[in-house]
Amino acid sequence: MPGPGAAALALPLLALPLLALPPAPPPTLPRPHGPRCVLEKEAQFNTTYADWVDADLLNIYAFNHSVCRNRTEGVRVSVNVLSDHKDLPVLFVVRQKEAVVSFQVPLILRGLYQRKYAYQEVSRTLCQPQTKAEVETQHFYVDVSTLSLNASYKLRVTRVENFVLRTNERFSFNATAAQPQYFKYEFPEGVDSVIVKVTSAMAFPCSVISIQDILCPVYDLDNNVAFIGMYQTMTKKAAITVQKKDFPSNSFYVVVVVKTEDEACGGALPYYPLSKDAAPDEPVDQHNRQKMLEVVVSPAITSEAYVSSVLFCLGIFLSFYILTLVIACWESCRQQKRKGLLAAMDSPSLDTASLLGHARSIPDSFLGHSPYDSYGYGSFGNGSSGSTEGVTDSMGSAEVPYGYVGERSLENVASRPRLDSLSSVEEDDYDTLADIDYDKNVIRTKQYLCVADLARKDKRVLRKKYQIYFWNIATIAVFYALPVIQLVITYQTVVNVTGNQDICYYNFLCAHPLGNLSAFNNILSNLGYVLLGLLFLLIILQREINYNRALMRNDAHALECGIPKHFGLFYAMGTALMMEGLLSACYHVCPNYTNFQFDTSFMYMIAGLCMLKLYQKRHPDINASAYSAYACLALVIFFSVVGVVFGKGNTAFWIVFSVIHIVATLLLSTQLYYMGRWKLDSGILRRILHVLYTDCVRQCSGPMYVDRMVLLVMGNIINWSLAAYGLIVRPNDFASYLLAIGICNLLLYFAFYIIMKLRSGERIKLIPLLCIIGTSVVWGFALFFFFQGLSTWQKTPAESREHNRDCILLDFFDDHDIWHFLSSIAMFGSFLVLLTLDDDLDCVQRDKIYVF
Repeated sequence: MPGPGAAALALPLLALPLLALPPAPPPTLPRPHGPRCVLEKEAQFNTTYADWVDADLLNIYAFNHSVCRNRTEGVRVSVNVLSDHKDLPVLFVVRQKEAVVSFQVPLILRGLYQRKYAYQEVSRTLCQPQTKAEVETQHFYVDVSTLSLNASYKLRVTRVENFVLRTNERFSFNATAAQPQYFKYEFPEGVDSVIVKVTSAMAFPCSVISIQDILCPVYDLDNNVAFIGMYQTMTKKAAITVQKKDFPSNSFYVVVVVKTEDEACGGALPYYPLSKDAAPDEPVDQHNRQKMLEVVVSPAITSEAYVSSVLFCLGIFLSFYILTLVIACWESCRQQKRKGLLAAMDSPSLDTASLLGHARSIPDSFLGHSPYDSYGYGSFGNGSSGSTEGVTDSMGSAEVPYGYVGERSLENVASRPRLDSLSSVEEDDYDTLADIDYDKNVIRTKQYLCVADLARKDKRVLRKKYQIYFWNIATIAVFYALPVIQLVITYQTVVNVTGNQDICYYNFLCAHPLGNLSAFNNILSNLGYVLLGLLFLLIILQREINYNRALMRNDAHALECGIPKHFGLFYAMGTALMMEGLLSACYHVCPNYTNFQFDTSFMYMIAGLCMLKLYQKRHPDINASAYSAYACLALVIFFSVVGVVFGKGNTAFWIVFSVIHIVATLLLSTQLYYMGRWKLDSGILRRILHVLYTDCVRQCSGPMYVDRMVLLVMGNIINWSLAAYGLIVRPNDFASYLLAIGICNLLLYFAFYIIMKLRSGERIKLIPLLCIIGTSVVWGFALFFFFQGLSTWQKTPAESREHNRDCILLDFFDDHDIWHFLSSIAMFGSFLVLLTLDDDLDCVQRDKIYVF
């Protein structure tokens, strides 16, 4: 009997034959039991074929139809697979003369994050091949196959009614993501461009409108509609202007596709997957995601409309040149008459300001009274309204009541020496820095200041100082404009090459292309800024020439009377207005989220320069330097960009900005109240507590500078309110919010200036009064058109198009173009107000013109 060792030896011996056997073959997939059966059927239009197919069967449906050369007829294939085999779809292949279209059912379309959506019902319109014969019979075949064991389906082929769209005739239809629609349009004779308008009563589902050339295949699915042609997303409105020159066949397809998701149009993403048991890559059935739409094709404007619109635009703004020339001639005639009158009265000639700065007028003192005898200047409620005491020197005591008195004799002004010793003191005339500071403290902390107190620096020094404003803004304009122009040209090129009209936020219902530009009308309407800015520069140049001539004649009024003439800020304002037109035109080449600052940057600069000019009128020696002013404006533009990019719904940003806004308001208020005679250092808190103790606790006394305090209190109330509004509401359009802050402060300061000017016994002459009234009216109409809101880059392109409107002027300009027209005129008028506002003081000595 064998032992255990023998058994152990036998096991490996038995295993040797098993190792020698060949490996088992892999399992094979099920194969057809026999050769595939091909079943071809003659099929008819408008007949529903309920059939089935399996892995062993191929169904072929043969259709034929007559094609006429002068008539286009659409053919549509509709299928519905009744079997639910998502992993084994049914394949439909349509074979035509010049094209092959294939699709599977269920049709799987992908959305965002590669989400899958399945559609059981699919309809496709067949691309129609061209024919040269009068009538030609064409054949096409629909092949149906699958790997499923048994799949039931329905097939129906129909002719499409109204496949060719007619001019100005509306056509309604339905579309889904798996049942897109497209139609053909042929340009009529004499029509070079048309506008295709598609509307819907329902915002969602989101859809895509595409304009494609007459080529096969037609890209009419969500995953390929952006391959060729022009396209834009749509909720309720869409409009595309099509030019005949872009389509050699003088015809095109209008393709309408419903997207699988609404995210591109600002809608919410659906929950996915819909159940916990569903696999992550399981397709979602969207059921009946259908949209009702209406399309109409209308002729666009003709080339004659372009010419007439350009001439209209030029005529409006060139009329301002003619009007300025007429006023200049009228003033020249008045000047000659005044010269004769003055010569007859044996009086020295008097220069008074006109629009161009060379008109002459008779001072009221010739009529036997002073215009200031019945007025007084003082604090609110306690002004000395009838002071007739002698005018004290500007270096005299600060205890003298603040009031205008009768004018000094002009002979005394002409005969006495110039006040260079008083008004042209340079800091080099002092021995030590302490003397300079002491003198500034004595002068600037007086309770009542005259312009002569703040016009002590040498005119040549100040002229060079303020000319820096012009040269700096000219330099900024060149370096800012060149990359901007290059960028917007690139944007326009991308739009033209890709056809993606969602890149730019136009008013598509009134966007007239010219050359490579998609919206020429929005660019043309900015011409007013450039022409009126240039006109303002010419007016300033004429004024400066007249003023320099008066200085060369040693004219006493030019030397000692009126607001000191410094033209550098005016040149900067005119240049800023021209640049606003250029950069606004650049922005409107392709308006969108990434280049919004092109349209607003110089608006901030214009608002800042106007405030600086208004302050400079009565404070020429202590106005901000160009470097600090432009640095502050650059900081404003920086916050504008940061606010638009990061400020939407960001609580931390709004808190930081509001704190900075309030702190900056307090610092600026302190600077203005003390005329710059304070220091921001480690002892600032101690000095604040000391002032509060002495003025409020120890001795309750009112503010020393009541008028300034009233202005600054009102300014702080308004700015604190705006900061609170921003922090609570957090407006989406941060750029406009920031611009509103600047405009509110400018209007507040301008109103204060006008009120204080009238309270001081000064008057407003006819030309500035007309400018104020006319400018206010124009600003009102301009703001009305501005708030129409024809588009907004704060929303998706499809949502922005819901605000689009038709043209309202000459069938060429829309509401925003009229805003460009009116705002350019209003800005020009505002500049003229600043230029001529103090012309009534040109015969008043500076030590009798009070500072406020």
